[in-house]
Amino acid sequence: MRILLAEDDLSIAEGIRASLRHGGHAVDHVVNGGLADAALRDHDYDLLVLDLGLPVLDGSEVLQRLRNRGTGLPVLVITARDGLPDRVRVLDLGADDYLVKPFELAEFEARVRALLRRASSQGKPELQLGRLRLDLPGHRAWVDQTPLELTAREFGLLEALALRADRVTSRAQLVEALCDWDQDLTDNGLDIAIHRLRRKLDGSGTGVRTIRGLGYLLEELAEEGSGSA
Repeated sequence: MRILLAEDDLSIAEGIRASLRHGGHAVDHVVNGGLADAALRDHDYDLLVLDLGLPVLDGSEVLQRLRNRGTGLPVLVITARDGLPDRVRVLDLGADDYLVKPFELAEFEARVRALLRRASSQGKPELQLGRLRLDLPGHRAWVDQTPLELTAREFGLLEALALRADRVTSRAQLVEALCDWDQDLTDNGLDIAIHRLRRKLDGSGTGVRTIRGLGYLLEELAEEGSGSA
């Protein structure tokens, strides 16, 4: 999952980024509301973690602009404002959840999982393709009842392909799904990740097919195999 974090306190942001990355998510971080609004216009995200007390553009204004554009992106507000009127106002603006600072990372992670579980695949927390089953918020996969051992990057790759199982996913879309702004994924790195995922899917009845010049397609195989091309 790709998450936008809008938080101007760098120490808090670093802890949140580390927590989300440990959970296998790609995280883009901005330090003011103007950058957050621009990022939300230019990129697709699965979750927004939004501080209210942002410079340039207040978090409440960022949220209001987001909802005025008709976007149903899940939003978790994090703020030091703990008064009831603030909570009611932000929820009325369209926030999905509200967490008051300081908070424990374990609670933050649980709320992120809950929001992603609700939003994943149009409200379905699991995806299934043949014998392959994915728990998107939990970052777990199985073939029949056997767990599939995947790294965070391999799961992110499988997730990106599975969410578009009915259409081709381009290399650019895969890079967008797998990397933060400050990370780089070379063509060779993407090829290696695809090769390793194909190897782990071998015998699952599902494979990754190369569509020359266009990208990749996750599909059920007529016969057991790696699905490489």
